[in-house]
Amino acid sequence: MKRLLLVLCVFLGGGRAAGGEAATPEQRIAALGLALPEVPAAVANYVPAVRSGRLVFLAGQIARGPDGKFVAGKVGRDCTEAQAAEAARTCALQLIAALRAEVGDLAKVRRVVRVGGFVNCTDDFTAQSKVVNGASDLLVAVFGDAGRHARAAVGVPALPAGAPVEIEMIVELRE
Repeated sequence: MKRLLLVLCVFLGGGRAAGGEAATPEQRIAALGLALPEVPAAVANYVPAVRSGRLVFLAGQIARGPDGKFVAGKVGRDCTEAQAAEAARTCALQLIAALRAEVGDLAKVRRVVRVGGFVNCTDDFTAQSKVVNGASDLLVAVFGDAGRHARAAVGVPALPAGAPVEIEMIVELRE
């Protein structure tokens, strides 16, 4: 029953758990039935996150499936808009995991500042923003109003490992 109340609060924007205490990002993730994945090692010469003052710049993530393999496909040819939006959601969950590994506690997040979304799509595909909504919607569900962000959603001809989408993020921490 307590979990149901928390889920209702998260989706109705109340941001409070049962009993009146504020829902933490981790509680919201659990209420959504999700778990943060392990943060994979970088596959090239970069690091998953860099802090500069109160900002954390998170390297782009491409979605991994339950088997640990990269999700692949060109949107508009090999995968649907809905499948790509789900991959974007997975990317956002992976970004949140990398963020927690960097800062230790997601409650330190003051706000998600910016999200960049790159969609590997056919020339005639024009719903990049709908694909990247998969990431944006999850960030708002996890961080509430602090998850609302500036954003770019750009179509590209190719991404690493043939991924349908890559998402990057900049987050501001509390003092």
